[in-house]
This record gives sequence, structure tokens and C-alpha cells, in this order.
Amino acid sequence: MEFEVTVEPGAPMTGPARKRVVLAEPRGFCAGVVRAIAMVERALEVYGAPVYVRKQIVHNHHVIATLERKGARFVESEEEVPEGAVCLFSAHGVSPQVREGSAARGLEVIDATCPLVSRVHQHARRVTRDGRVLLLIGHEEHEETEGTRGEAPEVTIVVESADDVDRLELDPATPVAYLTQTTLSMDETAGIVERLRSRFTDIVSPAHDTICYASQNRQNGVKSLLDRCDLVLVVGSRNSSNSLRMVDVARDGGVAAHLTPDVSHLDERWLRGVTSIGVSSGASVPEILVGQLVDRLAELGFRDVEIDVTSVEDVTFSMPTQLATADAATADAATAGGP
Repeated sequence: MEFEVTVEPGAPMTGPARKRVVLAEPRGFCAGVVRAIAMVERALEVYGAPVYVRKQIVHNHHVIATLERKGARFVESEEEVPEGAVCLFSAHGVSPQVREGSAARGLEVIDATCPLVSRVHQHARRVTRDGRVLLLIGHEEHEETEGTRGEAPEVTIVVESADDVDRLELDPATPVAYLTQTTLSMDETAGIVERLRSRFTDIVSPAHDTICYASQNRQNGVKSLLDRCDLVLVVGSRNSSNSLRMVDVARDGGVAAHLTPDVSHLDERWLRGVTSIGVSSGASVPEILVGQLVDRLAELGFRDVEIDVTSVEDVTFSMPTQLATADAATADAATAGGP
């Protein structure tokens, strides 16, 4: 779906009040998601169906259903994959223990971990090798956090809030380092980092901000909507951390906001008294879901569409050589002896 009107951030609105939708840009797929989905599709071309994917390749129900129809099989553990079969690791990354288990089963592994997540793993390995306790800011049960913690589980502590910092049973002189889950918001991590810095006298921060550029761009886009919208709708699945953070950003800014996995979840009661709706989507959301929501809002009277551009993304991640140059003969050789 293409939209014609572009509004710069902070542009004043003129004329009589009208029902309108303001679309945030950028929104939707980030480079890591594009790469991960393409890797599953390419694996299906090279190896044929089925190929197995450990966990959801990205956190979006529409994407998962589409790939399942093409022949992908999603499993919770590498132990569910038949020995010798093709297994993709999701964009969220995995622990060394998962890699070892996959090797023991003779799996043909294809690693779709987002390069930005891989960089966090590298930081984790480096700081823990230096003898520091790693304080990992993130959500305990999120797959990305599980994978990063697995790099050095005996010296890694997950910190979910500033209050968690106060409960740490560590001496203030303990050498520590911190990293953040890539899909968090800078606003929510800032207070935690400040508390860590005030508590520990020997603390190392990451060389580069580990919050994903796409997550931050989408959060900034939501912030730009707040002064001109009565309501913000974020398209995203309920298990999508970056989508949930976008909803939090809007609510923290004083504007009503709801997560909308797809148009079927739109509650028309949310629209009562509303004249301007901001719409964005998480980094794993296909544009078709946004288009369906905008179409439905138009049916409900919100026919004017404006686009609010806060940044332009030009990041791309290449597909690994393992898939880019593979052919059927390569695949047959790689999986010889498999199921």
C-alpha cells in the first residue's frame, strides 16, 4: 500500500478537525527480520520441505503461518528436530548449549541470528572472559535474553528493573559489565543503567549502544505521533517485545495506545471521541497487516492518511554464503544420511 502525503515531524495542523490516520515511518520489517525470513524461504528452495526452525523465526503470527504453508516446521527445541535434518536458529539467537545439542544430533544448522544480536553475544563473551559479572538488562523469559545469558550463565544476572539492581547480592566493588536486550526502549533502560552506575564502582558499558536501531527508530516514530494523535495503534504480535515497547512509549507519553495483532483485534470502542489515530508497527510486522488496518479505519470514517517521517532506514544484512551459493546438489551432500 502506498501513501502520498508526507508530514514532517512537528508540522502544525491547519483547517477544521477531520478524522485522519497518521502513519509513522519507518515501521514494519527491520533488516534482521528481512534477512531471517529470506533465509527460511531460501532454505526451503535449496533443501526442500520440510525445514525445521527452532522457535519462531521472528515474533509475528502472520509470518509464521505463511512460512508454515510453504513447508517450514517450527519447534520449541532442537531435540524435536529429526537427526540430520536442516534446522534454522531464529533471529533472536541461541545459547552455546543449543549449538552443542544441535551438533550432537548431526543437524544441518543455518543460523539466522540477527547480526545485532550476535554483536551482543560477542560483548557478553568478552566481558565475562575478563572476569566480570554480566548484568543483562532484559526480560527473563525472552528468547534473546535466554540466548545471551547462555554465553556465561554462571556469571550472568538478568536485571529487569531498577528495583532489581537494589536486590543484587553483590559487593559494590565487584567488577561488572552491563548489556541490554536489543528490543527494549532507551527510556526504560536509562533508569536501570543510572542505578547500576551509582551502585558499582567498577562497571563497564558496551562500546556501542546495544538497543537495536530499528527498535529505537520505531519508538521515536511513536513519540512523534503523540502531539497530533488522540490514539496510537501499534500492529504487532503479543509476543513481540519491540511492539510492546512501542505501546509503552505511547502510554508513557500520555496517549491511549493499544497493541493490534491484526485488523480482527481492532476494538471500535477505542475510537469513540477520537479524530486522529497514529499507526505504526513492530519490526517483525509485514506491511499487509498495516494496510488492512488502515483500510478498516477508512471504512470507519478515518479516510485521510498522512505519513510522519522521522528517519530513513537503509541498513541491509546479507544472506550467509551457506545459503547464497547453495544448490540442490550441495543440499543433498550436506544432509546425506539424514531423514
